[in-house]
Order: sequence, then structure tokens, then C-alpha cells
Amino acid sequence: MSPFTTPSARQVNIGLLILRVIVGIVFVAHGAQKVFVWGIDGVTAGFAGMGVPAPAVVATLVAFGELLGGIALIAGVLTRLASLGLAIIMVGAVTLAHLPAGFFAPEGYEFTLTLAAASLALMFAGAGQLSVDAALAKRRR
Repeated sequence: MSPFTTPSARQVNIGLLILRVIVGIVFVAHGAQKVFVWGIDGVTAGFAGMGVPAPAVVATLVAFGELLGGIALIAGVLTRLASLGLAIIMVGAVTLAHLPAGFFAPEGYEFTLTLAAASLALMFAGAGQLSVDAALAKRRR
């Protein structure tokens, strides 16, 4: 069995851990920036300028969703739920903010699309065995 064609369970779990932690760090950084640097009022103003509906509500949901969802991914707790929420946030970011700028960064949607795909992958795959989710499942058994 080659690790390049059929990964072991350990390799899959390490891969999920790496994906979860790195994507989680990115979301924590962006959520913290929205909450602690720009503030909810600043994010609301930015969203209003982009034509986001109900910008105050969406700004609060996005800022805290990214911050808390990122923390959840890092720990691997409620991973599927957090990933779904983060994927929804990123699809919103693609369609409401980045799509008109085209594909490529810095203003395009390639980064937010990548985060949406990573979030969806974690939603479908789950946290893996190296997570709080797995430890809680093991305790329930």
C-alpha cells in the first residue's frame, strides 16, 4: 500500500488536522480584525458601501462567525457546523464583494473561493481523530 495512492488513517487524520488548523487560523485572524481592529461599526459601514443587505446584522454575524468558527476549527469542535457556517460566509463574500473584481487577488474571489472549498471539505470530511469532536465521540461510546 503506497502512501501516495492509498493514505493510511493516520495520514488522513494528520491531513485533516493541518487543514483545520491553518484554515482556522486564517478565519480567526480575519474575524479578529473585524471585531478588534475595524470594529463592528467599521465592518457595517464597509458592508453598506458594498450593498450588502442588512449590513449591521450581517457584519456582526460575519465577524463573530469567522472568529468563533475559526476557533472551533482549530480545536476541532463542532467542526461540521462551524465549517458550514464559514462556507456560507465565504460564498456570500464571493458573490457580494469579490465577484465583480474577477478571479485573481487581491480584490478577486480566488482566496474566498478557496476558503469556501476548504470549509466545505471539512464539513463533509469532519474533524478527524485528532480533534475535540473525536474525543467527545469516544467518551460517548
